[in-house]
Amino acid sequence: MGVRNLNTGTKTRTKLGMALEQSAKEILSHVKGDARLATRRIVLPDEVDVKRIRTKAGMSQAEFARAFCLNPRTLQEWEQGRRKPDATTRAYLAVIAKNRAAVLDALAS
Repeated sequence: MGVRNLNTGTKTRTKLGMALEQSAKEILSHVKGDARLATRRIVLPDEVDVKRIRTKAGMSQAEFARAFCLNPRTLQEWEQGRRKPDATTRAYLAVIAKNRAAVLDALAS
């Protein structure tokens, strides 16, 4: 795979451009086996106590569902043990449990 030199007439390099270039060099070095990049392992619990997360927030099912864009019926089924949240939802619920205010802030903007 070749690299083309696109002469745009400007020689100014931005911080973002330099950071992207450095990142690309690190990735290439890692792929070649010359460097080892730091990794992070994410472990999600198999079970999530949705009701505990909601009650700790001091919210009704309707309030919790509305605040976090969840289907109220699905939330009810999770709490009653008839259904289980998938991995993505368990991750979302873990973030809500850890920093509810940040999630509410992110959803409000």
